[in-house]
Amino acid sequence: MFDSLLDEDATTLAALVRRGEVSASELTQAALTRMERREPDIQAFCTPTPDLALAQAKALDARRARGETLGALAGVPLAVKDLISTASVRTTSGSAAYQDFIPEDDDITVERLLAADAILLGKTTAPEFGYSGVGHNPLFPSPRNPWDLTRTPGGSSAGSGAAVAARLCPIALGSDGGGSVRIPAAHCGIYGFKASMGRVPLWPGCRDERYPGVSSWESLEHIGPMTRTVRDAALMMSLMAGPDMRDRHSIPCSDVDWLGAPGQPVEKLRIAFSADFGYVAVDPEVRAVVSAAGQRFAEEIGAELELADPGFRDPSAAFGALVAMESDLSGMRRMMEQQGDRMSPHLVAMLQRDWRAETFTDAITTRKAVSNSLWRFMQRYDLLITPTLAVPPFALGMQGPEIIDGRMVRSDHWLSFCFPFNFTGQPAASVPAGFTASGLPVGLQIVGRHLDDALVLAASAAFERIQPWNHLQPGIAQ
Repeated sequence: MFDSLLDEDATTLAALVRRGEVSASELTQAALTRMERREPDIQAFCTPTPDLALAQAKALDARRARGETLGALAGVPLAVKDLISTASVRTTSGSAAYQDFIPEDDDITVERLLAADAILLGKTTAPEFGYSGVGHNPLFPSPRNPWDLTRTPGGSSAGSGAAVAARLCPIALGSDGGGSVRIPAAHCGIYGFKASMGRVPLWPGCRDERYPGVSSWESLEHIGPMTRTVRDAALMMSLMAGPDMRDRHSIPCSDVDWLGAPGQPVEKLRIAFSADFGYVAVDPEVRAVVSAAGQRFAEEIGAELELADPGFRDPSAAFGALVAMESDLSGMRRMMEQQGDRMSPHLVAMLQRDWRAETFTDAITTRKAVSNSLWRFMQRYDLLITPTLAVPPFALGMQGPEIIDGRMVRSDHWLSFCFPFNFTGQPAASVPAGFTASGLPVGLQIVGRHLDDALVLAASAAFERIQPWNHLQPGIAQ
């Protein structure tokens, strides 16, 4: 009885708990029982917290029995990416250097979701410090894609994406410095939303200088919801968004009706569709699925759809340089010397590179050029839609395919559609667009103008109504 409830969305579950139709303890125990069955195959959680979850649920039920008002996420099971700080709960960041680290503070987002009475099921696996689009790290087994256990769920919010897709929980927190919410959302067939830069405050992640590796990506990083429905993402945003003095980048959010946004009409839109930005190698099946989904979306809502590329050149080298520039190279190099072969090889390669000041300033200039190209481009369009990723989910253990559509490419080329919108800070979401012939999920990316978060949520919800996805389940969840 309670197991089947876990297939409901978070909005529904919280309402049931508030009305007393199910207790938080019953719902939490159902989630933990489901984890016992499915988690050995998925390996999404690196640090499950069953005792904490049951204690939180028991306290919540006691509050309801006393007649207290419960929060918007009352009793809803929540997974949190292992890069996101959780007070008194191990947070390793996927690194041997932090394998026993217990933070003193919750991240602001965790603080706010727990204050809304969510129940923490545990921490989900991520690559070391998030420096990868997949999920393997030196400490834990790689999370597996629920649609095909031999394939990656994407990353770096790998475990969060896998946990939501496998229906271990209805909502999860991910972080996105170059696509890491949208990447696993696309590969796992769920919804992922990256709000405009500053909408969701971050601290201590990226902001606390005491922790090399953890304190990276300051001008690129976002934290965002990973869900099975758009309205759940909007609910999470209504709780997480808003300024905080601990994050100097955070901005007011009074211009967004988060809960109302998914129901807003989307009329007379001008939409640009770019299948490859003019330079990205794209798997033919991905191109076909996303093109069909974009065309259907535009026709159903009566939008004007135009094939158009933003016009910037491939900025991937600049992205790598910006990541390095915002890393604590001195602290991480000391860490590398201490950890030896326990640090991820691609991270070691980045730290060993002899970075030049000109490389960093050139990267900053490139970011400005991309941002200027995109704001000029978006003057003509309300939305830009693209593939979220250039390929479907691929085999575990790879950083990425090196041949796409017959072209030799870098192993990170498949991420080309995501990170430009971390340069610009624009809102971007990944919605499930369909499947390949072999049943692998494909994501469609919806990008809005800077600060037009409400339209991205409204468009995502409109697409969800046209082409629903929440009833589709991977085999492991059936």
